[in-house]
Amino acid sequence: MNLELALAAGIASGTVLLFAAIGELFTERSGIINLGVQGMMFLGALVGFKVGVEVDPWLGLAMAMVAGALLAGLHGIMTIHLQANQIVSGLALTFLGTGLALVAGDGLPTSSPALLPMFSLPLLSQIPFIGGIFFTDHSVLVYFGYLLVPVAAIWIFRTRPGLHLRAVGEQPSAADALGVNVYRQRYAYTMLGGALAGLAGATITMSLVPGWHAGVTVTTQGWIAVALVIFGQWKPLRTAFGAYMVAFIFRLALDLQGPKDFLGIPNIFYEYQPSTFFLGMLPYAMVIFVLIIAAREANRKRIGAPAALGTPYVRGERGH
Repeated sequence: MNLELALAAGIASGTVLLFAAIGELFTERSGIINLGVQGMMFLGALVGFKVGVEVDPWLGLAMAMVAGALLAGLHGIMTIHLQANQIVSGLALTFLGTGLALVAGDGLPTSSPALLPMFSLPLLSQIPFIGGIFFTDHSVLVYFGYLLVPVAAIWIFRTRPGLHLRAVGEQPSAADALGVNVYRQRYAYTMLGGALAGLAGATITMSLVPGWHAGVTVTTQGWIAVALVIFGQWKPLRTAFGAYMVAFIFRLALDLQGPKDFLGIPNIFYEYQPSTFFLGMLPYAMVIFVLIIAAREANRKRIGAPAALGTPYVRGERGH
C-alpha cells in the first residue's frame, strides 16, 4: 500500500460522511437538530440498493434520497409543527429508520457488482500525485461530492436563499418580519438534509461496498456526520475536510493491521495487533471531544453555531 492509494481510498469512503454531514449542515443552519442521520442512512442504503438491483441504479439513487427526505419530513412534523424535543425526535428517527431497513432488507443479496460507474477524469487524472488521489478510478458519486461542497458554500453565503437560511437559523422572528416563511424554510432544509443522508447510505451499498448487510453503515457514520458539522463550524469547506480526514484515519487503522511494510516503512503495529485498536478509536475520540466542546453554550457561540439551533419557533412569542 502506498500513500497515494491510501489517500484515494480515504477520499472514496469520505464521500459517505461528506453527503451526510453537508445534509445535516443545511438542516442545522435552519435551526433544526436532526440526530436521526443514522436511521436515514440505513433506509437510504436499503432503498437505493433494492431499487438499483431490481429496477435501475439511477432510479435507486433518486429513491434513496426520497426515502431519506420522507423520514426527515416526519422529524419536521414532530419538531416544527408539534414543537417536540428535537433530540428525542431525532433519536427516535434513528431507531425507526434502522428498524425499517433491517426488517425490509431481509433476504437481499449480501454482495453485488458496483451499480454505479467508476472512471477517471481526463487530464486531471494525469496530474502527479494529486491526480491519482482525487481523479483516478472513483465512483461518479465521488465527483458529485466535489461539486456539492462549493455549491453548498456559495448557496449559503453568496445567494439570497442562503441569506434567508442563515436568518432563519439565527433570528427566525426577524426573518419572519421580513416576509420569510420560517416554517417552510425549516421543512425544506430538514428534508434536504434527509435526502443527502439517504444518498450517503446508498453510496455505501451501491458503490463503496456493493451489497446489503446489517452493519452496512458501519453503525456509527451518522453520528460522526453530526459531529463533523460542529467540527467544521457549520461551514461546508471545513466540514468536507473533516469528512475526508476521518475517513482516512479509519482507512489507516485498517491498513496498519495488514502488511509488514506500510507506506514504504516498517509497520510497527504488525507484531502487536491489539495496538491497532488505538488507531481505530481515534475518530470516535474526536467525535466525543467535539461534542464536549460544543456542549457549553459559550463554546457554541464562539465556534459559530446558529443562535436559534434547537429552539422551536412559535410566531408571536418573545425570545425568538
